[in-house]
Amino acid sequence: MTVPGSPVSPGASKMSSVPWKRLELAALCAYAVVFYSAMVQRSLRLARDYSGKLYGLRAGSIPGRLNDSSDAQWRNFRGNLPILTVVMAAFLIVANGLRYGCSLKGRGASLVWLILSLIYLCYLHGACVGFILVIAGVNYAIVKLFARYKYCTGIIWSFNLAMLTLNRVYEGYSFSLFGQQLAFLDNYRGTFRWHICFNFVVLRMISFGCDYCWTLSSSHFDHKKHMQKCEVCYSGKTCYFALQEKGLSVDKYTFLTYLCYLTYAPLYIAGPVVSYNAFAAQLDVPQKNYSVGQICCYGLRWILNFLLIEVMTHFFHYNAFVVSRLWRQLTPFEIFIISYGVLFFMWLKFFLIWRYFRFWSLVGGVETPENMPRCINNCPDLESFWKSWHASFNRWLVRYVYIPLGGSRRKLISVWIVFTFVAVWHDLEWKLISWAWLTCLFFVPEIVIKSFSNNFQVISEGYYWPPLQFICLLSSFRFSDPLAW
Repeated sequence: MTVPGSPVSPGASKMSSVPWKRLELAALCAYAVVFYSAMVQRSLRLARDYSGKLYGLRAGSIPGRLNDSSDAQWRNFRGNLPILTVVMAAFLIVANGLRYGCSLKGRGASLVWLILSLIYLCYLHGACVGFILVIAGVNYAIVKLFARYKYCTGIIWSFNLAMLTLNRVYEGYSFSLFGQQLAFLDNYRGTFRWHICFNFVVLRMISFGCDYCWTLSSSHFDHKKHMQKCEVCYSGKTCYFALQEKGLSVDKYTFLTYLCYLTYAPLYIAGPVVSYNAFAAQLDVPQKNYSVGQICCYGLRWILNFLLIEVMTHFFHYNAFVVSRLWRQLTPFEIFIISYGVLFFMWLKFFLIWRYFRFWSLVGGVETPENMPRCINNCPDLESFWKSWHASFNRWLVRYVYIPLGGSRRKLISVWIVFTFVAVWHDLEWKLISWAWLTCLFFVPEIVIKSFSNNFQVISEGYYWPPLQFICLLSSFRFSDPLAW
């Protein structure tokens, strides 16, 4: 006989849940087969029936099929993929050849990477590389001058937000603004707008400044305690989190390493975002968490996913429906299919772009956080979605925005500031700020409900008398951390 309120045997509970899990898995598999069969059939029919009304369709690589090239970001990446791959191969051959052939570390590796990266930037931005170097130099001077003051991080943030705003307002500046004798340089602005890529440079400048200031004050990272919980560090390797949190000696924060970090070619255009501490630590000791075989498998998986998006854009044309604005001619179910397809296309597009550059970085010996660590279909709520969508940026936000603002103690306020910064970082548009605030409106209730549920579960596991459980729940109510990794 079971006494009310007494604990249930963990073994019995686990055994009773197994049949339900199997039943749930069978139901999900059956649902997936039915749903995706219907979706594929309807998508093929829509692409066939509306092919003459869709914008952005071009001759494709599959005979007899038009390719959906309506997304400018994917079109540019796909079109420049051959030359980008040549650049990647040349960079890796020279950089790795000199690094391992001449046993370069620290300063030597920084110099080689910086020279190669500046050549790459000159191709991208032409004479506008001067703007990047000037702003980077001013930021470095600010960090070094004010690092020992309490308000240093405030100055760093103010300067970088000002640069982010001015770059957008003046559209990357014109050389003629600084004198007619420099106006001729406007004819040599390269092939890619520098102020678009500079958004990632801003994140790196803030990272360098904050990491340096925090190194001078003190490091609160307990590496021994971390090793007990981290399988990677316990095995004798060093995980990315430990590289980021351990801090470096003061002599590692040099102008040469700083410029190398800002302009590092594999991560310059799109990331993933890596902290200064983690990057500089891998100049001396290349990453060892991924073997050659694992990196090769990583590249092979990228190729297979690239083939998947090629099939998707040649047969389904989801994004072209959005660009062509054909919503009024579709049924509600068809609108749902197109919306779901566009979301999946966006996920797969960024998945391929970010993993391409991460593969480049891994071959070069620098480990970065993984963006898109889980499929979008495996994100049942806003919290898991934003942790997964741009995961490296999420880590950056947690370290440099969320925690300094107070972390879990002020999370309901911090969330609004974090998402507002994310919107401004992407672009200075009211629609992005509106999107950020709308996201917060949906995010805050989710945080409250999850936190209430988690605390109720913790109190319930204490086997208190039910009225006492409710009293304890109210007295110990704390929000769970929605942004912590």
